[in-house]
Amino acid sequence: MAVSESYREFVLEQLKRIQSVTWRKMFGGVGIYSGDAFFALLDNDTLFFKVDDQTRPDYESRGSKPFQPFGSGSPPMRGYFELPADILEDPDLLGIWMHRSMNIASRPKASKKPRAKHSNSKTRPL
Repeated sequence: MAVSESYREFVLEQLKRIQSVTWRKMFGGVGIYSGDAFFALLDNDTLFFKVDDQTRPDYESRGSKPFQPFGSGSPPMRGYFELPADILEDPDLLGIWMHRSMNIASRPKASKKPRAKHSNSKTRPL
């Protein structure tokens, strides 16, 4: 999960042309944020953007692969997909794809349904 300093700086330079971003090291990779929204990550000198069910087909149609944190053959994290290289080099397209990813990342998390309570009592209705 290494990220070279030169690749990290190149990606951040491209992204910062669109909007202010910050980054943090994480598990050998790099997490990229817009405010509190974690919308992208770098791993093995590859940029991955956050996706949802509506944006994922755009990535798949371009041959992009999902993030596999434990290498090929491991289960993918389908919430992040590799950004096509031509998008990173086109400021207009990068802005569109980046903002879609930031919007996905900034959505409130769906609350989990509460678990049904199980009674341990042995009482029976009368």
